[in-house]
Amino acid sequence: MKTFILSAAALACAASAHAQIVVDGTLDAAVYGAELWAQDTATQFGNATDGLIGQCNGSEVNNMHAVLDVQGGFLYLFIGGNLESNFNKFELFIDCASGGQNTVRADNPDVDFNGLNRMGTDATNPGLTFDAGFEADFYVTTTNGGTPNTCYANIAQMLTAGGGSGGYIGSAAAGFAIVSAEGVEISTNNSNTGGVPAYDGTTTTGSGTGCSTGIEVKLPLNIIGYPGTGDIKVMAMVNGGGHDYLSNQFTGGCNGCPNLAEPRLVNFEAIPGLQYVTVSAGGGGNPCPADLDADSEVGGADLGVLLAGWGGSSPDLDGDGSVGGSDLGAMLAAWGPCQP
Repeated sequence: MKTFILSAAALACAASAHAQIVVDGTLDAAVYGAELWAQDTATQFGNATDGLIGQCNGSEVNNMHAVLDVQGGFLYLFIGGNLESNFNKFELFIDCASGGQNTVRADNPDVDFNGLNRMGTDATNPGLTFDAGFEADFYVTTTNGGTPNTCYANIAQMLTAGGGSGGYIGSAAAGFAIVSAEGVEISTNNSNTGGVPAYDGTTTTGSGTGCSTGIEVKLPLNIIGYPGTGDIKVMAMVNGGGHDYLSNQFTGGCNGCPNLAEPRLVNFEAIPGLQYVTVSAGGGGNPCPADLDADSEVGGADLGVLLAGWGGSSPDLDGDGSVGGSDLGAMLAAWGPCQP
């Protein structure tokens, strides 16, 4: 069984690092730090090749970075990839508290034309079921399309007994944040042309590592129901335009499986490994990724280490597999004392 854990007691190296996270769908590697997970499955929802921030011809879930800023009160998520501009759906589920739904119910808030409940239990279908140990408490969905290309988003509670609140939170052009009254922010940047290849029956696997544009989300911890301590589990996936045809692009990956199709018949527990990423609020790890010599400050000694590794695979601050200009930019952005 695979697991992906981020230690996030403090991930910023400058006092204002969390404030520097601009939700625009572009990875700020200096703040987010190391990649938590990368996709292993080629996309069967179209390989994105347009290279435009808005209009896009494919959908991929390539990788994930996260910051759990308990003191500031926000969870930041960066999910690298693309979302095709045909109103395919990006679905995000958050497990952050006791209770919640391991199998999606059909009596949740009516959001995005009842899309969340479309995935739930009905008279003949068991309902979308997550891995054992994952019980969704909160739901986010975004989509994009039209002329000019526009992004839309909805949010909803997923209470243990159903019900709760939720609704449409607005729209924005790609690359700009949709901002709700509650402080939720969501932005999509579709310009990625890397990541996993197209699934063609022969090519079924690939690597999503190093993707630096995609969908970025800022969630107030009080809105998602976070109790103030403990881990947060995150599950993301791409679905069809009616929330009715689940792709093979989801966190955790499936080592080359085809599309999963009808979401009400999907049980992620039947897929080897964990199809979610765990974000931990403490313990272990380097809280300041650019502090290469662990002296609690990003400075000349760290720059020397970076330059000594230039062109190699370490120290790779942005997770793209090599040491180069973007790693130097990340280090310079984090320059100065690390802050707890």
